[in-house]
Amino acid sequence: MAPKEENEIKKELKRYELFFKKRYKILYTVNDFIIGALFLVGSIFFFYEQFKSAGIWLFAIGSLLLLIRPTIRLIHDFHYRKHVENQFKHRSSTDGSS
Repeated sequence: MAPKEENEIKKELKRYELFFKKRYKILYTVNDFIIGALFLVGSIFFFYEQFKSAGIWLFAIGSLLLLIRPTIRLIHDFHYRKHVENQFKHRSSTDGSS
């Protein structure tokens, strides 16, 4: 592969990476904000006997969202890797090499 083509691929992948990083970063941040809110409200609920049950549920839901955090990262990495592989397959098929 020529250096010029390699640079073009790198530029294209950078644009793609920035697009997906931004999208997943927003998703990741929203998830973190919801987790923080659930744990904060759940903690406050523990001060009042009538809200303790609801507080437990908020902690359980917050814990579930903590498990979703690495899932978001894995999905991002999977999509990015798939795009990179497709780009190199497409480039190698168009330049005539096998």
